[in-house]
Amino acid sequence: MPGGDGRLSHELDPYRPGPQDACGVFGVWSPGEDVAKLVYFGLYALQHRGQEAAGIAVSDGSGVVVYKDLGLVAQVFDEPTLASLRGYLAIGHTRYSTTGGSTWENSQPTIQANSAGTTIALAHNGNLVNTAELARQVSELGFDTRGATSDTVLVTMLLAGKPDLSVEAAALEVLPTVKGAFSFVFMDENTLYAARDAHGVRPLVLGRLERGWVVASESAALDIVGATFVREIEPGELIAIDEHGLRSSRFANPDPKGCLFEFVYLARPDTTISGRNMYAARVEVGRRLAKEHPAEADLVIPVPESGTPAAIGYAEASGITYGKGLVKNAYVGRTFIQPSQTIRQLGIRLKLNPLRDNVRGKRLVVVDDTIVRGNTQRAIVRMLREAGAIEVHVRISAPPVQWPCFYGIDFATRAELIATGLDTEGIRRSIGADSLGFVSLEGLTAATEQPANRLCRACFDGRYPIELPSENLIGKHVLEGVDRKVGNEEQSDQMAASRS
Repeated sequence: MPGGDGRLSHELDPYRPGPQDACGVFGVWSPGEDVAKLVYFGLYALQHRGQEAAGIAVSDGSGVVVYKDLGLVAQVFDEPTLASLRGYLAIGHTRYSTTGGSTWENSQPTIQANSAGTTIALAHNGNLVNTAELARQVSELGFDTRGATSDTVLVTMLLAGKPDLSVEAAALEVLPTVKGAFSFVFMDENTLYAARDAHGVRPLVLGRLERGWVVASESAALDIVGATFVREIEPGELIAIDEHGLRSSRFANPDPKGCLFEFVYLARPDTTISGRNMYAARVEVGRRLAKEHPAEADLVIPVPESGTPAAIGYAEASGITYGKGLVKNAYVGRTFIQPSQTIRQLGIRLKLNPLRDNVRGKRLVVVDDTIVRGNTQRAIVRMLREAGAIEVHVRISAPPVQWPCFYGIDFATRAELIATGLDTEGIRRSIGADSLGFVSLEGLTAATEQPANRLCRACFDGRYPIELPSENLIGKHVLEGVDRKVGNEEQSDQMAASRS
């Protein structure tokens, strides 16, 4: 399950992670600025959206250069590397894989030259649902896709497959054929582009610098580099930025279905989406949670850090004192070091440890953002009881996650989701809590201040706004020949939901 600034599972086992984040994308067009460093700091602000790989592409007008590697932004780049990336426009990406394995070839930005000598680099946040169809189109163009198995590579090749057109014109032909959730930031030697799918599932914003423009996954990244928020890139919109200024085109009619999970957990609390600040929305969820699921308790504590705003709201609405009961190690992020058996047995203590004096003898309300498998909450409840808590009431600031995401978040499979096979009472018994309450879908939606019909809530209600392939060709490794097969019954349920 998620939790904390690192935006990774509390659990130590990297083979059983919780929901992993959508990627982060960033682009800048700004002559006279050190664009590589601007992108570096923009990616640093978006690190929570992906910790597998990072990359930057830059152009000085004569050619596009890409530097990328596996690891965190601060591990991939250093001062000499950034100093070598000279130019006036650049894009960057921080990756968690949702299609394609975690390999160097699949790290982004991807890059492809066309036969006219133009080089295209592209970074993608989201996940496409017609990957198999796009792969067939790429194959017909004669490109060699060996070694690279992400949907991003396919789109880059399709854009490069129309050398008789400008990149902008090629994009207006290619983008309508791309199905799924995508926020693309891409470039050639002279122009920065950004595009968002017709449903606007994943966020993408436009900002203004004194001497240029910025596009980013989240508004918080604009703040970090000193850019002024201008507006969101509209669903179905393509923008192009070059020496002639900014141009906007439409490649699809907008039908907004923004991701509700961004409000729960994915986006930074200092980000604003559709006019709603994430921190304010999460505090309001906590208030609603307190009204929907009250508890008699002495202290409200969050699972840090992602449970903190909702815990504040819960304490405020309930009148129960807010305090700290768990301490998080701020320096635990993605680790490629396997824990020893001794450390593994300690479970989540590498990341969380109780404040014994605060919880001893207390009736606690523990507020967290989601329950996926239940392993983390089970460990937390046990840890707090061992530290002397006399009651542990768990409150969750999202409804039960019951359906997989095909639009850019890599949840557990449906079979692994604890809410698939158990009702609330069953989950309560499984994690060992004295009581358990989830905020209602209606309560969560109201806290976002967005109309329900403008949100994708599929992971909670199974209604997929973008139709999924009927031939079961879907999944993270579809291009590697390892399809994530959705059971026939589940697939038919999803198909019905996507059409309703």
